[in-house]
Amino acid sequence: MNKKPSISIIRGLLFTYEIENTDDLEREEFISSKDINNEQELIELFEKLTKPEFLDYTKPEQEWFISSIEHYLSINDNFDAVFKKTATYFSEPVADQRKFMQTLVNCLKQYTSVSEEKSHSNLRYESE
Repeated sequence: MNKKPSISIIRGLLFTYEIENTDDLEREEFISSKDINNEQELIELFEKLTKPEFLDYTKPEQEWFISSIEHYLSINDNFDAVFKKTATYFSEPVADQRKFMQTLVNCLKQYTSVSEEKSHSNLRYESE
C-alpha cells in the first residue's frame, strides 16, 4: 500500500487525547497529569495510550502513519493542522509541535520493530 501522506490520519491517531473522546475518566486524568513538553513523559504517554491502538492497525496502516508524519516533518510542516483544530486533555499547549511529532514517529517506529521481532521469534518457535 502506497497511500499519500495524510494530516487527517495523524489527527485520527491522536484522537485518544481529544476532549471529544470522553469515555474514560482514568485515561483523561492520566493524560492531563503528563507534561507533554517533557520528552520522557510524552514517551510514557505514547507507550500507555498510543502503542496498544497503533499495534492493532495492520502493517500497511502502521506504515502509512509513519510515512505521513515523516513526510510532514521533511517538508517542515508546523503541524498546526493537527494541533490548532483539536481540543485535548493536555494540561498545557504543545510548545514545539514538530518535536512532539518527531517523538511520536520515533515511538511508532520502535513499536513496529518490537512487534516485528516478536512476530519473527514466534515464527521460529512455532517451526521448531
